Amino acid sequence: MSFVRDLFQTSPRSHVPLGHVTAPQDQHYPPDDVSRAGPSTALLHNHPLDHHLPPRPSSVPLIDPPAPPYEEEEFNARAPRRSTDASLLYPTRNADSSDRYPPSTAASVCSTATNTPFASRAPSPLPFYYSGASSCSSDSESESESPSLGRPSRQPRWRTDEPRRWWQLGFRSNGTEGWRRRRKWRDVVWGVRTCKRVIRRLVRHPLFPKTPVTILLTLLFLTIFGVSLTFLLIYILNPDKEPLPWRGYCTLPQHSGRPPSLSLSPTALLQTPLPTNLTPSIFPPPDFDTLAPAGVFIGVFSMDTAVERRMLVRSTWANHVRSREGAGNGDGGIGTSRTVVRFILGQPRKDWERRVKLEMEAYNDMVILPVQENMNSGKTHAFFSWAANHSWVPPLYQDNFTRMPEEFSYMNVSNPAPVLASHDPALAHQDQLRSASPQPWVRPDFVVKADDDSFVMLAELEARLRVELYKDPIPPPPPPSDRKQSASQQSLIHARSDEEPAILDFDHIASYFDFALPSYATRVPPTLAASPPAAPEEPPSRDPLVFWGYLVKNRFMAGELYALSFALVDWVSKDPIVKTMVRGAEDKQTSKWIRAHPRAEQVRWSSERCWIYDHPRAGTVYSHGFLFPSEVKRVQEGVMRDVQRLAQQVAKETSSTAPAVPPGQNVPAPEKWSHSTVSKFGSRYSPPTGDLNLDYSVEALVEGSDMSMIHDDGSLSADLAWKYREGRRKRYDGRRVGGTVVVHFIKKNMWFLETAAALLHGEDVTPLERALDSARETEEASVGSEEPATDAENSSDAHEVREPEATTDSDRTHTRSTRTMARRRRALEGGEEWF
Repeated sequence: MSFVRDLFQTSPRSHVPLGHVTAPQDQHYPPDDVSRAGPSTALLHNHPLDHHLPPRPSSVPLIDPPAPPYEEEEFNARAPRRSTDASLLYPTRNADSSDRYPPSTAASVCSTATNTPFASRAPSPLPFYYSGASSCSSDSESESESPSLGRPSRQPRWRTDEPRRWWQLGFRSNGTEGWRRRRKWRDVVWGVRTCKRVIRRLVRHPLFPKTPVTILLTLLFLTIFGVSLTFLLIYILNPDKEPLPWRGYCTLPQHSGRPPSLSLSPTALLQTPLPTNLTPSIFPPPDFDTLAPAGVFIGVFSMDTAVERRMLVRSTWANHVRSREGAGNGDGGIGTSRTVVRFILGQPRKDWERRVKLEMEAYNDMVILPVQENMNSGKTHAFFSWAANHSWVPPLYQDNFTRMPEEFSYMNVSNPAPVLASHDPALAHQDQLRSASPQPWVRPDFVVKADDDSFVMLAELEARLRVELYKDPIPPPPPPSDRKQSASQQSLIHARSDEEPAILDFDHIASYFDFALPSYATRVPPTLAASPPAAPEEPPSRDPLVFWGYLVKNRFMAGELYALSFALVDWVSKDPIVKTMVRGAEDKQTSKWIRAHPRAEQVRWSSERCWIYDHPRAGTVYSHGFLFPSEVKRVQEGVMRDVQRLAQQVAKETSSTAPAVPPGQNVPAPEKWSHSTVSKFGSRYSPPTGDLNLDYSVEALVEGSDMSMIHDDGSLSADLAWKYREGRRKRYDGRRVGGTVVVHFIKKNMWFLETAAALLHGEDVTPLERALDSARETEEASVGSEEPATDAENSSDAHEVREPEATTDSDRTHTRSTRTMARRRRALEGGEEWF
């Protein structure tokens, strides 16, 4: 702080000789405030200095200035204080001045006094620190200050030797945090300046639009380019580009039962060549009612905010009598007496914890996993790990079945009956009401993972899993692998071991090259003679190994719903390798787990691709109308005729010497196998006509229904299509099960209610079917003179006989519609193509 020290220290006056300064005679001076501001201020404000200011005397006596507050030896290191008196700016060149001033200082060539009469710098109350530069710089230095050369570069602080202010001292004393903050701010400023510079150059480019017309055309071009690029990326990234042949899925055999080969094409329809004399399978099998029900634990994946969707599930397919008992008269709930539905959630958020707890206490059907809520980050593995230890289903309440589960390892494990939910099986509720000590619950045969946007028919799902349970649990053993060698090959190796050394001596190799081998390399492998006798292998478990679901692209089971037998669930929860494969698309990861099973070749992959589909309004490749067995029967008849024609065509194309190639996985499916009367791939669903009421609109979503094929041309009216609709008894062909299992991709609650109305509601027998049945019974009972009509005529042409003679245009139109419907019915019953 030399400045403070010098300020209070007295120093002798400097004896610098001063001369008289004479101002020009014709010069007028501005006021003191203007002179202090400097010449630039006077020129800026255009003060009339020559007309309003009084002239000053030509000669002003010099007054000795006060002593400066610094030593004389520091004079050369500091810049002298400039006087504010304008009269001192013009030193005289008379004799007195020449005596008192040397020639070099009397009039300097570098001084600006001869150029301007005003002070060149405003006075400062603080002492001016000398920068070390000469007051008269060279020509090169003065040129750098020229405005034509641009803005001069700013010298760094360490070049100016200016002391730091008190408010800036904390940056160095506290470390580099302040410097980093300033540098970060400087980088931001530089980035903004760079962006401005780039934008300025872009705007000034000749091709940049500047007129309104060019601006609008440019925006239109960019919009079209963005939309085109978006659709192109969607098309490239979308693996499903063509509708699937779902009609072939409902007719042809789908899977051999073994894990699908990774070398199989994802678009292959079949894994094996199709025989020409095949017969479509009929579900359920004849001995279905002799099989004991299977225990099924269904975990519906949900989240804390999906309260409304959980309420819809509770009130529809989880509890509805037609979902649990099937079509027709049902079975009294015996088939689903061991089927339990629970909602699986991750840890709820803070705002939803109280609501979730209240919902758990009210319904007793929710499971909170100890993981954060997610979809592809381990929730599925956490669910199966929980199910291996805490999933329970009711026991078998009846024993009047011919075949019952036997020799399963998990059958002897039980647990006390828990608190029941409102949608649990009716027999479980009766057991707790009638008995003071209800029967304990047991392990499930299958654990099912389902999404909350899936509509599940419980009786249909349990029926298919029951059939899989009673199949042979152990498929035929796989062929011996290449790693295992036969006894003859082992004896051959023994015979050659005496002649040629089969094992390298690693110790000699290491000593020769002078390096040490690790322990696993120096360990001598046991020979065949010295190997201990192999322990007898335990007989494999009789637990079924079943992986059931919708097989996508011959690779994995779709995630909307798939089932694992309990033996697979228990292995998934314990295997250490599976625990490292929990992140990724959960349905693909689950299929990878099953392929990594030690007995993967014995796991039965059971695929169901006919009765699992997307909602008709979804518009995906898996979408079509709500499907019933009566429509599938007509579909199968049409596909079988196509298969026969396809086989004949392939036989003609092949040479006479080569055998005919039957249709199979290498034969493309016909285009019409993907046809749907309700939905169309890639387009939004639209009703067949715009004036449909609620019942008509739901009927229009049924695949193959007359309501789905009406048009505005008047060939078939909505009232007539509703009159000739099928009842539930005819749609299920008089059977209890055999229809739709899962409807997926229900993204809206309205779609959910439409699915419930189509699959759970409706009359078993329509008024027209009841009238036709009565008429048929009357004709069979009556013994008249007329020949009775055939059943086909009674069922399809009865309305034509009863129709009165048309007299008006409206009557004629109605009659034509009636006859068109009759012909269509006869074509459907005869198996002809009508779509």
